[in-house]
Amino acid sequence: MTEKSSKLYYSIGEVSKMFDVNTSLIRFWEKEFSILKPKKNAKGNRLFTQKDVDNLHIIYNLVKERGFTLEGAKKKMKENKSDVMNEAEMLKSLKKVRSFLLDLKEEL
Repeated sequence: MTEKSSKLYYSIGEVSKMFDVNTSLIRFWEKEFSILKPKKNAKGNRLFTQKDVDNLHIIYNLVKERGFTLEGAKKKMKENKSDVMNEAEMLKSLKKVRSFLLDLKEEL
């Protein structure tokens, strides 16, 4: 994902592949969570910024990985977004370490 971080905008298809979810779920979350504000081009296609993708990581973590309801996720983000962001970053880092260790194990 390091190569993609240089992009300014991501299409909804690219974003849905990042999270392995349907584009309809991304559109639904856009309606439910006011922090998601993708720009739209003249054709009406959604263009997600890196900030939108980061916010989607947080939403995905709360809803899909931790089992929060949508209302619970909204409340958690409103109460203490910085803690939620830190937890999401920590989880991402741990997943990278786990992947590295599994690759290392395969080489041994």
